[in-house]
Amino acid sequence: MKPATLHDPFGALDTLATPDGLFRYYSLTRLAEKLGIELVRLPFSIRILLESALRNCDNYQITEDDVRRLAHWSPEPGEPVEIPFKPARVILQDFTGVPCVVDLAAMRDAVKRLGGDAARINPLVPVDLVIDHSVQVDVFGNARALERNAEIEFERNRERYEFLRWGQKAFRNFRVVPPATGIVHQVNLEYLACGVMTTPGEGGTLAFPDSLVGTDSHTTMINGAAVSWAGASAASRPRR
Repeated sequence: MKPATLHDPFGALDTLATPDGLFRYYSLTRLAEKLGIELVRLPFSIRILLESALRNCDNYQITEDDVRRLAHWSPEPGEPVEIPFKPARVILQDFTGVPCVVDLAAMRDAVKRLGGDAARINPLVPVDLVIDHSVQVDVFGNARALERNAEIEFERNRERYEFLRWGQKAFRNFRVVPPATGIVHQVNLEYLACGVMTTPGEGGTLAFPDSLVGTDSHTTMINGAAVSWAGASAASRPRR
């Protein structure tokens, strides 16, 4: 994977030494010093949004003014503005995820017809699709119920599952959690959420808080975990 281009208009990139090596990250402390703000006054949820805006600031989709606006956040109501937010990853379940994969496949087909490289069409951030909403209970009350229900599920959804298996092989940044693994809430919280995410970047591995766009309560659980992580990290450091 080609390392991501890191933009740093505020000079906030810093390096953290860990037992696993050096990691780069965007320091909100450095940003606060540059902008003359008190970081301690910002709620942890706003800090997650601010770090995301700072890390993705390219003066195109997210501008320096967007970063300054978040850094000067106030609880007092003001003029309504759009909040820029690029999540670290996306979570889908099978009912909402299949149409997304269909869209990606259609985009690849269109690019190929136009003479382009279809392999360039991929999710921009990691996407996990958990197959759990296809579950139905046809057999119960005996020792083979779980096994038999799984067999019926595969028979009933064979075409859809084969398509998703193709998608996992065809697209980068796309993973499918197979059926009979668990419900999306459980899988997302216990296996997919990581608190801190990493990705190859110019000059070294970049670390940043996990954040999520999903469906139903899946978004709030993981974004809450990221906010909790930010709060715990702040509490463990002496305030300046």
